Amino acid sequence: MPPKKPEKGKAAGAKSGGGKSGGDAKESAGKEKKGGTAVKVRHILCEKQSKCLEALEKLKAGQKFPDVAAAYSEDKARQGGDLGWMTRGSMVGPFQDAAFALPISTVNSPVYTDPPIKTKFGYHIIMVEGKK
Repeated sequence: MPPKKPEKGKAAGAKSGGGKSGGDAKESAGKEKKGGTAVKVRHILCEKQSKCLEALEKLKAGQKFPDVAAAYSEDKARQGGDLGWMTRGSMVGPFQDAAFALPISTVNSPVYTDPPIKTKFGYHIIMVEGKK
């Protein structure tokens, strides 16, 4: 039976049309499930949780992520907290898990980790600008 369906005009058209968009949907669904292999990530890193929570309050008050990162972050990515593209396996466990779980957002209306993520480096507020 299955070989006969593609021979029919409607079924073949539906199958190839559905196959193409179905393939794309599966591909993006697959990426969503796996979270891709890389994320374009920004973060705010603070050694003390209290400072990180203060930064979180600034974000909730509507300040832009890069501005808060410049004021509060204690690492080399102080220029707006931009870490660039990070591949799976290049980040510490809890940071990586959080980064791949976050949806893509913008610095003007960021979706970030709340509460901050604790790693061996300190407390991170993470946002993701892209995935691939």
